[in-house]
Amino acid sequence: MQKPLIYWFRQDLRLHDNPTLSAAVESGKPIIAVYILNEDTSNKWTEGSASRWWLHHSLQELSHTLSQLGSRLILHKGKVTDVLSQLIEETDADALYFSRQYEPYASQLEDRINKLFSDQVEIKRFKGYLLYEPESIRTGSNQPYKVFTPFYKSCLSHSQPLQPIPAPEKINAYKNKVKSELLSQWDLLPTKPNWAMQFSDYWIPGENGAHQVLNEFILHACSKYSVLRNRPDVTGTSRLSPHLHFGEISPRQVWVGIKNSQHNIIDSGEPYLRQLIWREFSYHLLTHWPDFPDKPFRSEFSQFSWKKDNKALHLWQKGQTGYPIVDAGMRELWKTGWMHNRVRMIVASFLIKDLLIPWQQGEEWFWDTLVDANLANNSAGWQWVAGCGADAAPYFRVFNPVLQGEKFDPQGDYVRTWIPELKKLPKKYIHSPWQCPADVLASAQIKLGEDYPHPIVEHSEARDRALNAYHELKAITA
Repeated sequence: MQKPLIYWFRQDLRLHDNPTLSAAVESGKPIIAVYILNEDTSNKWTEGSASRWWLHHSLQELSHTLSQLGSRLILHKGKVTDVLSQLIEETDADALYFSRQYEPYASQLEDRINKLFSDQVEIKRFKGYLLYEPESIRTGSNQPYKVFTPFYKSCLSHSQPLQPIPAPEKINAYKNKVKSELLSQWDLLPTKPNWAMQFSDYWIPGENGAHQVLNEFILHACSKYSVLRNRPDVTGTSRLSPHLHFGEISPRQVWVGIKNSQHNIIDSGEPYLRQLIWREFSYHLLTHWPDFPDKPFRSEFSQFSWKKDNKALHLWQKGQTGYPIVDAGMRELWKTGWMHNRVRMIVASFLIKDLLIPWQQGEEWFWDTLVDANLANNSAGWQWVAGCGADAAPYFRVFNPVLQGEKFDPQGDYVRTWIPELKKLPKKYIHSPWQCPADVLASAQIKLGEDYPHPIVEHSEARDRALNAYHELKAITA
């Protein structure tokens, strides 16, 4: 009797364009498909609360689609090495296939697995989460890149992504009984309170949902992406980020889908494809600088004079800063598990520079509340705004939340969607209600300080304070 192969699902929760699954099927071996909820407490960056909600629904769909191909998804939680050891012993499997991950903990885990099990089973690791492996993109002096534009050009000089691999039509599943836990036993969904109760109004986790989102983007928004991508008041972005994070769709499927679309000339898709390379760049940085999520890339920022202000942090988290574009973003995040990218930059700038709160505290809040919480993208984004990352915006670039709101939410529709208490304000004052005349506030049925807060800081003063702190840093690190 042929010994089985264990296929360990990770961030590749799909059947289409899955090199690991295709290789497992082509091996001819009976396949045991398993997902392991890692409970190793040494990993600081385990799934946040919003990600766990998404994971539950994604695994639910994956289990269903596997069953349609004659297979079954085995579920176990615990330390990955313990679960794999038990599974190998239980089934007498002689092969272990999995897809590569790039987070520091994941890379170390792969090394441990090789050391522990290479004498027992054939171990094969496959790529597919990125377009280009981080080690394959190097400078002329064979160093990793620290600046995006030359990295981008280097990626484009490599061979273009190949056509995606079709999903298998059938899986030769292992027939013997294998112990499995129930997804409901994992308690991935919040209950009391169910703060994620509205997530399902905005998202369809899983591979089918990912393809629906890509098709909608290609049909309706991709050709206008460069014009609308900064407008949170309209649907101008792809919203593919959580699907990409969980591997429900591959970046190659997205790249080729846009390139081959009959609805867009090639040039119209380029601005979005450039964003896929930003994702690659974030993983490039994380791979070569593993402490990137925790420490400033520019080491001098470790001496920056941050403030500890738990009250201000809490008001920022709850969307109660008194700056409508900031508060709208934070409330969108709480209600939907997602925030428009332009608004992510605005709220991050406000936390870091108006409040002088360390970027790591914002990064941790996003990690717990975003359904697309991704260690590479999240840390790169926060370091970019803070001015301490690779190829980052300069620290002295301080977003004015009023001007940002007026420019990118010109009619105030985004603010009105997420801050209904301001919905009757005219657009002239929607981004600065404290400047609104008393009679206009009264007609809009708003009492500042009661219905909506006064600003917790005065922006121009906060900007000066931030710049003074930056100049002090330059002085001590010169």
